[in-house]
Amino acid sequence: MTRIYIIRHAEAEGNLFHRAHGWFDGHITATGMEQIAALEKRFADIHVDTAYASELTRTQTTAQAVVAPKGLKLRIEPGLNEIRMGVYEDVTLGDLIYHHPEERVNFGTYSRKWAPEGGDTFAQAAERFTAAFFRLAQRHPDETICLFTHSAVIRCFQAALRGKHPEDAPDIHTCGNTGVSCYEVKGDKFRIVYENDTTHLDSLPKPPRRNMPPLVWFQPMDLNREGQRYYKAREDAWREVYDSLHGFDGPGYLAEARREQEENPWAVQQVMWEEKPVGILQLAIHREAREGVGYISFLYLDPAYRRQGIGIQLIGQAVCTYRPMGRRCLQLSCAPNNAAAQHFYRRWGFQKVGQTAGSKAPLDLLEKPL
Repeated sequence: MTRIYIIRHAEAEGNLFHRAHGWFDGHITATGMEQIAALEKRFADIHVDTAYASELTRTQTTAQAVVAPKGLKLRIEPGLNEIRMGVYEDVTLGDLIYHHPEERVNFGTYSRKWAPEGGDTFAQAAERFTAAFFRLAQRHPDETICLFTHSAVIRCFQAALRGKHPEDAPDIHTCGNTGVSCYEVKGDKFRIVYENDTTHLDSLPKPPRRNMPPLVWFQPMDLNREGQRYYKAREDAWREVYDSLHGFDGPGYLAEARREQEENPWAVQQVMWEEKPVGILQLAIHREAREGVGYISFLYLDPAYRRQGIGIQLIGQAVCTYRPMGRRCLQLSCAPNNAAAQHFYRRWGFQKVGQTAGSKAPLDLLEKPL
């Protein structure tokens, strides 16, 4: 008899940034690293002969909870990969909801109608994962193995074990981050020991319960039509820091935005919630590019939309813009006395690495690794 543990990866950037990350190779978050430490404690006294992970970084990082302390070599198995999102890969959930509401429902309900261009259907994902599961069980008779994988394929597989399409198994709940399922296999026979257990996380501090934040999407900002809105946002940000508009150079900021947008249409992005503009994200895409820096010139949310979980989605947009370019870090400048902004950036991994010249006083140069 082979004992198989199926383990979902720890919290990853797609979960945090609210983006559709199937085969997009996102990293584990700080919360995810805490979950991995708890998972390591869970498996401390469990014998494991070998471990496999999907081709993606988030599962391979999670697998270190088992392979590192036990001195195992992690093996890579493509059959454990998440469902492919095709044309929706790395699209924000806000974009899916607004521009493709039917597809968002199809994905959320594991519908047979889900068949994105360049992606997998749920039936295809179930077939791929189930084949890998039984193939690995046959390869390791009478051993204990761990398979590190992803939520959608876990649900597809659990439905397949019951002879169902996942659309017809609404009682199977989504496996939480680092959730563990255990099965016993002999030949083509199997027994479900337990599924989707996350009790090892009970010792971690419980995050405050929050409603789902407004899920936003992004589009290039038309500075010919929206120049006044951009100007007002810069004005508002300046007044918040300095309590007056003394020294404010609105025309200069607007001219800089136009220059950056001439180099790349996505340099200045409007943050949208449904049909409403709620913020601005400006990226100086060519600044410090040779040093591997992805620079954020301006990150702004309308006051009514702050402290609702939107800001991290803007950071996610910057991460997912710059990382494919090969940048090593994000950088931005922040006034030392802007306590709210300083707290926000430090919460999400930015640290002070120096100072830059500001219009009125030196600014802190903050950096986040990519």
